[in-house]
Amino acid sequence: MTTSASKLAKLLDRLEKFYGKPKRPRPTDPYEMVLYINCGYPATDASCTKGFGALKKEVGLRPDDILAAPHARLTEVMRLGGIIPELRAARLKEIAALVKHAFAGDLRTVLKKPLPEAKKVLKKFPTIGDPGADKILLFTKAAPVAAVPSNCVHVPLRLGFGEEKKNYAASYRSAQEAIHGELPEECDVLLRAYLLLKHHGQELCKRSRPLCEQCPVFSDCVYFQTMRRRGSSLSN
Repeated sequence: MTTSASKLAKLLDRLEKFYGKPKRPRPTDPYEMVLYINCGYPATDASCTKGFGALKKEVGLRPDDILAAPHARLTEVMRLGGIIPELRAARLKEIAALVKHAFAGDLRTVLKKPLPEAKKVLKKFPTIGDPGADKILLFTKAAPVAAVPSNCVHVPLRLGFGEEKKNYAASYRSAQEAIHGELPEECDVLLRAYLLLKHHGQELCKRSRPLCEQCPVFSDCVYFQTMRRRGSSLSN
C-alpha cells in the first residue's frame, strides 16, 4: 500500500461525487444481518427489506419470538419477501435455534473469535458463504475485511481490480485481493468502497446491458476499453 491515493481510491471519489455519499447500511447486527438475507428471495435489497420488515412487525426478531411462531404464520409473513416462503420460514427457525442454543442468544460473541474461526462459524448459517461472512464482519466493524458485494463482483473486475476466473468463488477472491491491495485496512474505508461499488453495479454497471455511456468512470474502465476495441455494442 502506497501513501498516495491509489487508482481505486480515486475512482471511488469519482463515484461518490456522481452518486453522493453512500447511505449507512442497515441492519448491522450480525444476527439481524443473517435474518435479513434469509427474509427475501431472490435476495434483493427490496425483497429482503420487505420480508425483514414484516418479520419484525408481525413476529419479532428475537430467537424466542421466531421459535414460538407457528411455521404457517412465518410462511405467511415470508410471502412478502418473495418466492419459496416455506423454505425461508424453516431457515428462520434454524437460525433462531442455532443462535439461542449455541450462542446464548447473542451472535456478537462470534465476532470476538479469531477471523478464520469467526468466518467458519458464520458460514454455518443458511445462505451465508464467504461473501456473506465477509459482509457481516465488515458491516459490524469486527474486522477490516475487503468484502465484495456478492451480486456485483463484476464491477471491480470490469474496472481492472482482479480477474475473471473459471468460477464465482475464484473471481470473488481475485477481486477481494485486488481491493485489499488498493485500500487501507480500515473498516470505514472498506465499507465505503463496498457500498459505492454495489450502488454502481445496481445503477449503471449492471451485469447485463451496462449503461457505459452514462458511467462517470468509463474512461478508466478496462471493460469499456476492451469492448470499444472489439467494436462491440456496449448496450448488449
